[in-house]
Amino acid sequence: MHAKTRNTTSTHPIIGPAHRVKKSQITFIRPAQMSLFARVTSYPPLGQVTCLKRKQENSQSKEYDPVRFTVVIESSTSLPQQSWEAQIWHNIGSEWKALLLEKIDSSHAPLLSGSETDYNFYRHVFSEEITLPLTGGYAQFTVRFRTNPETEWQWVNQQRPVNDGELVFGPRDSELDQTSVPLDARMGLSKYIDNLSSEVQIESRRSDCPGSSLWAISGNVDEATEGVSGVKRFTLGVPSSMVKYFSLVRIWTPWLGPRHGKDKFKLTEDAMLCSFLRSDGTHLLLLAISGINDVLTLFKSSDDGKVVINAKNDNKENAQFLVLASVAEDFEVGMSALIYESRKVVRPFANPANEPLEPPLSPPGDDTVLVEKDAKVQWMTEWFDGLTYCTWNGLGQNLTEEKIMGALDALKSHGINIVNLIIDDNWQSLDNEGESQFKRRWQRFEANTKAFPRGLKHTVTTIRQSHRSIQHIAVWHALLGYWGGICPDSEITEHYKTKEVKVKDPAAGGPIAHDIADGKILAIDPEDIQRFYDDFYKYLVSVGVDSVKADAQFFIDLLEDPEDRKCFMTSYQDAWSISSLRHFSTRAISCMSMIPQMIFHSQLPNTKPTIALRNSDDFFPEIPTSHPWHVFCNAHNALFTRYLNALPDWDMFQTSHPYASFHAAARCVSGGPVYITDEPGKHDLKLLNEMTAPTVYGTTVILRPSVTGRTLDIYHDYNEGHILRVGCYTGWAKTGSGIIGLFNISSVETSCMISLTDFPGIHEDSDGQYVVRAHKSGKVAGLMQPFSEDSLVSVVLQERGWDILTAYPTQSFALKGNQDSLTHVAILGLLGKMTGAAAVVSSEIFVVESGRLRFDVHLKALGTLGLYISDLQDRTITQNFIVMILGEAIPQETVWKEGGEDSQVLAIDVHAAWKAMKLDSGWSNEAFVQIFVG
Repeated sequence: MHAKTRNTTSTHPIIGPAHRVKKSQITFIRPAQMSLFARVTSYPPLGQVTCLKRKQENSQSKEYDPVRFTVVIESSTSLPQQSWEAQIWHNIGSEWKALLLEKIDSSHAPLLSGSETDYNFYRHVFSEEITLPLTGGYAQFTVRFRTNPETEWQWVNQQRPVNDGELVFGPRDSELDQTSVPLDARMGLSKYIDNLSSEVQIESRRSDCPGSSLWAISGNVDEATEGVSGVKRFTLGVPSSMVKYFSLVRIWTPWLGPRHGKDKFKLTEDAMLCSFLRSDGTHLLLLAISGINDVLTLFKSSDDGKVVINAKNDNKENAQFLVLASVAEDFEVGMSALIYESRKVVRPFANPANEPLEPPLSPPGDDTVLVEKDAKVQWMTEWFDGLTYCTWNGLGQNLTEEKIMGALDALKSHGINIVNLIIDDNWQSLDNEGESQFKRRWQRFEANTKAFPRGLKHTVTTIRQSHRSIQHIAVWHALLGYWGGICPDSEITEHYKTKEVKVKDPAAGGPIAHDIADGKILAIDPEDIQRFYDDFYKYLVSVGVDSVKADAQFFIDLLEDPEDRKCFMTSYQDAWSISSLRHFSTRAISCMSMIPQMIFHSQLPNTKPTIALRNSDDFFPEIPTSHPWHVFCNAHNALFTRYLNALPDWDMFQTSHPYASFHAAARCVSGGPVYITDEPGKHDLKLLNEMTAPTVYGTTVILRPSVTGRTLDIYHDYNEGHILRVGCYTGWAKTGSGIIGLFNISSVETSCMISLTDFPGIHEDSDGQYVVRAHKSGKVAGLMQPFSEDSLVSVVLQERGWDILTAYPTQSFALKGNQDSLTHVAILGLLGKMTGAAAVVSSEIFVVESGRLRFDVHLKALGTLGLYISDLQDRTITQNFIVMILGEAIPQETVWKEGGEDSQVLAIDVHAAWKAMKLDSGWSNEAFVQIFVG
């Protein structure tokens, strides 16, 4: 869609996708996208909506925070140099007017991608601040420019199809700061929802998150009768003052996915979570609670944009639905308020003494682990951090022992030492060979004799003997046994009580019920399911299997009879959870289980250890258009799943694939497990080396950030094609590193500017100085401070392009012999790794008595350790550095300046030194490195 041509009297259109960004982002336009002789960029970005936070201090001021606009004009060096001018044309304060920008130094926002020789242009940077009013509001802006004062102004949207930028800002004095619960709940919520329904009950609740308001919305739903659930629809009302919305919908029964829109609320699928960005700078969030009383609650939309609550009751008596609503100026604060209240709802007896609970951090910081866990780095080598191979896409469903051994031998011959193996679908003994998987049924615990002629135990034993690096072996199974359930007249039915149930087809895809004979399936009776799972998992343990992937869990939501759903729903969830924890600890993957009843019953409560939860639909290697969407979907689902008592699992991928590195980078910044599913012999070793590192014991681990990744731009619509930004954090609060993965989901080259304050872990009260390093180029930008004019970097991404930026906090020292200036230093982690900062378990930097600067660094894996030293160019390796590993000096050739003598990055090849020195860490699983700087 093209924006209208600008003139001084036209009414400005509201066009463009939503984008929640910090105050220092610039949109960067490449020459290929321009039909003119120059390219123009701006902050805030054109074509996107920017949410500005109100000022938290100096409340007596009569002015709002100043907001800085920045415009970059770049013209070809093949043309004469010009004296450019730039203006922002905006309607802040209702009337359209011009803001003249001042020319500043052209070195602002350095380019961290590619080679400088690729960009032959004159660069002109303009910037100016503008003050916003006390009251909250919504405004639009665009850019105009000219080559000199004698030429006509050019509008940027005359040169390329770009929409206006949009600004949303809150008021100075917010009613959301209140600590008391409003007396009139309906009146409070009606400020945010027009024509609020009189059919629902509304209760104000005290929010655990300062800066938010909270309500509970409920209503009665009729009982189930004659095998049909009671269903009732409530028209809640119209979200008022809406600019953009984001929803998590059921794209089909087992999976959630994001949907976006503007102007009018419109859904084509049922939603569980809805968030509305308002023109006053606040977010209205609605969360439908399910599974606590056999009521399934979801959101729909009416033709006129109203929110509709659709509740389904499986009980034989009336029951109530529950929806939670929150309002906050920060999406994460509003989301946190919903999550904390949801936990109280699903665990009504969690605090029987009714003792006051300690208020949680609000919002949970990007530098703390969520769901009320310890904020330490969780260094779990046995399962989450080991590189995993899954047989599914690589070997297919026609699985045999021979194929598995062949794939493992191929991995080993290429030097790929996996830690975990998942034996996926088709190892089980099934009937109806050659039929659809939905017509095949499980017969007995032992593996099928055709593919595993000597039994599963022989296969597992052979694997462990031939591949010593493999520590854990998992097998796949469906929650009901197999896709077609349990086979009648089988060994299983001889020992366990079964029940025939009717299965309905998922609402949005898959001919499951049609493939299942008569739409009926035989399953273990809920009365016997706990004994069944205990016996099955005892068998698996007896043959050497020590982990499981339980798939197709959504089938219990497909049961047609409400009484069956009521009986199966919690009994199956609880039986599987108890048995998997009892026999496998946390080594379990919950798959196809993003149904609301499971989310609130099993995944939200934090009363048990964390397990992996599949976060999206599958990786489909043969569908090119699925790959950008796969990453986009996972990043948006994580806005919710990061709060669950689960580790979001972004699914397997193949390293020899056109989108291989795209997927690899996404898995690294996800903070979840990493599984590969390569075909035998088809491996990208360089890519694997960027994702993983060897431990001191020779095993291969991923470098998993300590806080899971999610999109930084809540209201971006996938169809708008903006760069997807996935943010995560690793390390301890304030001393750790924020990480942003950048992914080009469009079909053309594109680019963006990143502010230092965009990085997770850098907040409004952050101080100090940082350096930012790009993974692909190795370029470093710094030193920079949060919210300063020069705290910007730029990145250009090709089609299928990606990059990962990491922000490192620096420390400053006045060293002996150089008292007149400070030396700024930072520990960069392992160079050449996508999330190399996550290799650092702990570190300390200090000055010893001799006046030397000392670094103590504990690494979870081996590789090339990088240190940023601001005056490194003034030092020599031989005269100014001593490096020791486990107290022994390392070979000089393993230390160098990365990028030449003028570099500010010291590289230490810990892996090469470890091998050359034949070191042994003893009982520890870490490498301890000391660096002394003279």
